[in-house]
Amino acid sequence: MKKFLPLVLIAILVLAGGVYWWHQRNETGSDGLTLYGNVDIRQVALAFDGSGRIIELLAEEGDVVSKGAVIGRLDTQALELQAKAQEAAVEAQRQALLELRDGARPEEIAQARAKLASDEAAAKLTNIHRDRVARLITSSSSAVSQLDMDRAVAEADAANALVDQSKAALDLLLAGTRPEEIAAAEAQLRGAEAQLDHLRYQIGQGALTAPSDAVVRSRLREPGDIVTSQSPVFALALTEPKWIRVYVREADLGRIKPGMDAQVTTDSHPDTPVAGQVGYISSVAEFTPKAVQTEELRTSLVYEVRIIVEDAADSLRLGQPVTVRLPVEPVS
Repeated sequence: MKKFLPLVLIAILVLAGGVYWWHQRNETGSDGLTLYGNVDIRQVALAFDGSGRIIELLAEEGDVVSKGAVIGRLDTQALELQAKAQEAAVEAQRQALLELRDGARPEEIAQARAKLASDEAAAKLTNIHRDRVARLITSSSSAVSQLDMDRAVAEADAANALVDQSKAALDLLLAGTRPEEIAAAEAQLRGAEAQLDHLRYQIGQGALTAPSDAVVRSRLREPGDIVTSQSPVFALALTEPKWIRVYVREADLGRIKPGMDAQVTTDSHPDTPVAGQVGYISSVAEFTPKAVQTEELRTSLVYEVRIIVEDAADSLRLGQPVTVRLPVEPVS
């Protein structure tokens, strides 16, 4: 037995070397480079923009949702009532602006002219009375006193002042509204409309929509829950893009180029490869993650490579282990 022991050890070493050579040939031989990795998908923690009580959720875990589809709603009744009140305020401000732009109506101008004529007639009468009293008091007649004279003068002055006031009011109506007043009214209207737009925006944010085509991974809230903008309601896995994260040793790094075609297979569908292309190639080496399945590389420095895939059949799942084959030239 002692004579045969070295022969057995030599045979085992030769067999192991043959297996290793066969393995390396299959991985880096004429069939190209074979890599192992996992499917990676972008995920979204979807939340409402505002705060409130959830009244409806329209998606379950596993549902496929399209971009823009409404999958949840908040109670926005209070905001809708505020919006109705603001609509009335906007309309009132709009009518006030129209009134300023149109100026005085013909009836208002006619009324001002009539008032001026009435005041002029009254002033003419008081002026005549004042002049008569002045003549009597200068004739040394005892028919009027100085008090009567003072009263007549005051009444005439008051009547003449009313005439001036009526003339100014008529001129103001004829001149129309000042540009500054119209500009101020326009600014107030814009402010009221902006407030209404803000309320309508808040009402619109009460509907939770899918940002892209995706699959619902988790439903984190239920109707009746009070949520804020920091409270995720759904966790979504985006269906596009999908990529495979693999790691390549430095010796094979020069054989891989961006845009290179790739074939991705899974253990469940080994005969149905998914087409892909080399996308991102890291420029920084890192220690091999524990998830890498090749024992040879677990303690080595490797480079991350992403294979962008076109998974029209949606057969790849997040985290799923896959095999990637690249048609590279064999190592000489």
